[in-house]
Amino acid sequence: MRLDKFVSKSSQLNKQQVIDVIENGEISVNGESIKQVSYQVHESNTILFDNKRLVTRPFRYLLMNKPPATICSNIDEVYPSALRLLCQQQVENRDELHIAGRLDADTTGLILITDDGRWTFNITSPANLCPKVYRVSLSKPFKSELINVFSEGIQLQGEHKLTQPARVQPITEKQVLLTITEGKFHQVKRMFAAVGNRVIGLHREQIGQVKLDVAVGEWRYLTPLEIASFNKKAHNL
Repeated sequence: MRLDKFVSKSSQLNKQQVIDVIENGEISVNGESIKQVSYQVHESNTILFDNKRLVTRPFRYLLMNKPPATICSNIDEVYPSALRLLCQQQVENRDELHIAGRLDADTTGLILITDDGRWTFNITSPANLCPKVYRVSLSKPFKSELINVFSEGIQLQGEHKLTQPARVQPITEKQVLLTITEGKFHQVKRMFAAVGNRVIGLHREQIGQVKLDVAVGEWRYLTPLEIASFNKKAHNL
């Protein structure tokens, strides 16, 4: 972890104050004064400020049902950030949190929120093959013969390699459940466009073993078992 992030997570200093105390040499790591904000530290290091040892606050892990017309960003842009739904009275230091894997503004459903970068990596790294399940509404009926095409990988426009194998489960004539293990830019929409269909509605229902179980705009903390489920290096599709 970077020293500035460690100090932020173990004190009540704001971002600029953290930078100032580090650059002024007021933070020591294992007895040595460190003035580099990007210096890498570990929780086991002895890190002192004002002659007191700093201890980071526990990491937090949340699940949210993202509503439409919100973005997976820490700041508002064209649309408001989904993190605005986390009331500051209920979730302190909200600016330390980030969303583990983004959804488009018009896509709804499950997002995971944390301040644990290593945990996020286990979810978002393509090498870990973490499955994500989407309910996809289509403009035209889905052809059952395409199930095998998706299972073998789809050639996306502008990509050199096929996508990883994906699983399609038809629900109705124009609605399917799609399970993928990647997170390429607009991947679901591009996959169906590549087979001559168009996505008109997209809702994420599951990531790994964690299923969406709260109403639109609502959130909850993950259970210890749910948190631990992402510490594995590989997942089954």
